[in-house]
Amino acid sequence: MNPNLIFIALALLFWGIGEGVFFNFVPIYLDVGFSLSESQIGLLLGAFGFSMAITHIPAGRLADTFGRRPLIIGAWILGLVSTLLMGITEALPIYLIGMFGYGLTAFVASPLSSYVTAARGEWSVSATLALTSATFNFGMAMGPLIGGWIAENYGMRTSYLAGAFIFFVSTIFVFLIKKQPIDKHDPESPPVSLWNNKRFISFVAVVAFAIFAMYIAQPLSPNFLTSVRKLNLSDAGFIFSAGALGNSLIALAFSRIKPRGGFLLAQAFVAIFAFIMWKGAGLPIFMLGYFLLGGFRAARPMFMSQARELVHESQMGLTYGTMETVASIIFILTPPLAGFLFEIDPFALYPISIGLILISIIVSYIFSPRKEN
Repeated sequence: MNPNLIFIALALLFWGIGEGVFFNFVPIYLDVGFSLSESQIGLLLGAFGFSMAITHIPAGRLADTFGRRPLIIGAWILGLVSTLLMGITEALPIYLIGMFGYGLTAFVASPLSSYVTAARGEWSVSATLALTSATFNFGMAMGPLIGGWIAENYGMRTSYLAGAFIFFVSTIFVFLIKKQPIDKHDPESPPVSLWNNKRFISFVAVVAFAIFAMYIAQPLSPNFLTSVRKLNLSDAGFIFSAGALGNSLIALAFSRIKPRGGFLLAQAFVAIFAFIMWKGAGLPIFMLGYFLLGGFRAARPMFMSQARELVHESQMGLTYGTMETVASIIFILTPPLAGFLFEIDPFALYPISIGLILISIIVSYIFSPRKEN
């Protein structure tokens, strides 16, 4: 294995632990720490999605033009500083600066995906993306257990400080990766422009609908567990850890199957999660539901791999940036809608999600590209 992939894996493992310590508890903290309503929380989560969305395409183009390593290191430093800011303040405006700053670190997604794709050697694109995603999510499986315990015993602000310390360790590893040569196309035979690539654009639309269908039930599920199902923060930590473990193990399992079939199966897993949240009861069944929610993150390397097969190597960063931007736009639009529906009927989100996912599976089966990586 390329040594750079080992450093990336270690950096992602520790980043996953650090993010898991606090990230799943953000909607709960906005409620209990700042007394915001679900609609207000939904709007803020939508704004958080906006801070993610505006970065991906510029970051992807910069990675194609100037290289990936500087952008990866910059994202790690920004995430460390933003998390520390959220942990040291009691003022909502300062907290939101840190929160949105953390959202901006999403620009790392396309340079990082491009970096590991270029460093994969003889591995397939889907296997490489799935295995690096699994490393991050294995860390995320441990983080909520630590974060829930810290929040119960020392307060939720302390969770952010613990996360920042773990991010510092992660940043040490990311500084060890080497830079890569920049991919170029033949100037006398340039590839089709990404925006004129009809197969790629059609697939983007398929992915956008799938992400919306899978995500609509997710933003306020932490609040659903604590305010409707009456679980405490420690129990929520166990559930979030089960979800992160599902992210990791399902991603590993999916690395062995073809991307097109994996994309369809991932959506089915999220539909089962929504059904369990809607009709289930008890800590073990909710842990199972969140475990199966791992299909949502496992879907990412599956559709990224399919998109990669539709474009030229020199467009890899921009391609990944475009796909991440589409996902982030969904993350902007969906939380306010989820907050509105939650206040009308907190149970309504789940049957709506199930219906949309079933439609999405049919659309994805018909219109996803059939060329396998």
